[in-house]
This record gives sequence, structure tokens and C-alpha cells, in this order.
Amino acid sequence: MDLRLMTFDSPFFSVLQHLHDAGDDSEKSVSGPSRTYARDAKAMAATPADVKESPNSYAFIVDMPGVKSGDIKVQVEDDNVVVISGERKREEEKEGAKYVRMERRVGKFMRKFALPENANTDKISAVCQDGVLTVTVEKLPPPEPKKPKTIEVKIA
Repeated sequence: MDLRLMTFDSPFFSVLQHLHDAGDDSEKSVSGPSRTYARDAKAMAATPADVKESPNSYAFIVDMPGVKSGDIKVQVEDDNVVVISGERKREEEKEGAKYVRMERRVGKFMRKFALPENANTDKISAVCQDGVLTVTVEKLPPPEPKKPKTIEVKIA
């Protein structure tokens, strides 16, 4: 086997990661990250996304092949962070059939995006079409330029 062709997405590394995750909990160091943090970091790294800015909005585009819309959650945290999360579930194996190879990702996914100050968190929409989720956040209108205040000079 040519190891140069192996990527971190290969089944070999998935098995190694599974074996590593199945290790004894007593091996955790006190200063190391928690399992929850590590799981969330892995879920975020495994969910690629595109971000587009147009004159009136921001769009976050995430591939979601095979994920039902009921398994996708879009939330706003702290009034300026969009969180896209969910879970891609494994198909039930039918009697007499078994997987020979599994390369598609299954499990939880998550992405967080910090919104700029001009994002209108009251006007967010999410549409999943043909396996692609598009979350659109409209921009706030630009603030009116401040007019100089004129102060009347009185004669004393």
C-alpha cells in the first residue's frame, strides 16, 4: 500500500481514530481538552463551508448530501454567531447485506460563524436544496451620516 496516497479522510485513519477514542478515560490529562471539546472541534473541521458577501447580505453555503432538513439546526448565539449543526445518520443495514467499504461521513457536524456588526440577526433564512444548505443573513442598512449640529451664537 502506498502511504503517500492516504489522506486523513481515508478509512484507515477513521479506524485509528475510533481505536484512539475507545481508549481508557483514566488516560486523560487534567490539562488536556475535554472529550466534548475535541468532538466539537472534529465536527467543525469536518464540515467545509463557503461564505459569500453580496451588497445586501451574507450567505453561508454548506454541502449536506443525504441529510434530511429535520436533522439540520440553524441557531443564533450571543446575537452575533450563526451555528449550523446536525447529524448525518447511517443507513439501516438490510438483512443479508453488509458494507464492504464505508467512506461517506456519518455523525454530528457543526460550524460556527461570527457575524459582522452590520448583520441583521432578525432577518435570517435557511434553505436546503439538492443537498446544499444556504443560510442567508441580510445586512442592516448603512447608518445615516451625522449632520453637523449648528449652535446659535448669542450676543451678550
